[in-house]
Amino acid sequence: MPIAPDAPIEITGYNWVPPFARGFVRDLRARWFCEETGLPYRERLISAVEKPANWRSEQPFGQVPVLRDRDIHLFESGAILLHLAERTGRLLPATGQARATALSWLFAAYNSVEPVQNELAAIEIFHAGEEWARLRRADALKNLDRRHRAVATALGAREWLAGEFSIADIAMVSVLRSSESMDTLGDHPVLAGYLVRGTDRPAFRQALADQLAGFDERFAPRMQTA
Repeated sequence: MPIAPDAPIEITGYNWVPPFARGFVRDLRARWFCEETGLPYRERLISAVEKPANWRSEQPFGQVPVLRDRDIHLFESGAILLHLAERTGRLLPATGQARATALSWLFAAYNSVEPVQNELAAIEIFHAGEEWARLRRADALKNLDRRHRAVATALGAREWLAGEFSIADIAMVSVLRSSESMDTLGDHPVLAGYLVRGTDRPAFRQALADQLAGFDERFAPRMQTA
């Protein structure tokens, strides 16, 4: 099992998040890579509310994940996946068009799909009921549908984005899970099937279980009473 207290690789995640965010915190992506490749890692679980002192010196945006690999320190899940793939020589073709395709889709997941998806999530989760959100929602749905359609067209009848399963698929499946949770994949059976293939992988299931096991209600914020 990849979780090992003395492993040289350390992945930082949270020790508690609200129920709607559980299973979607982005350290899951690095955990999934480690499970796929058998790469041991240790957990560092921090508070999502009261971050460690000088946390922004590790993660300038105050988020997770952060990865430490001996004397190397990275933030951003895409950079972490690329580092792990290059470190191990796994889940990323070594040369040629296959490598270029995998890298293109790795960046596309985070730059072309996830930001559009996050706009809709913000409307539906954090600003539900606000007038501006009601007016913006239809256009946000259309924008996300266009991105979904582009991914589905590119995937076509292939099983994975770059031929063999790769870090591009870890990235894209992770992103599309949020779309599924908002019920926005109904018109794209190609993506629905792709998502099932990804989330049915034993490595994904183990990574998800390990992330969920780390959330502890003892670390939930305490509501102050008057």
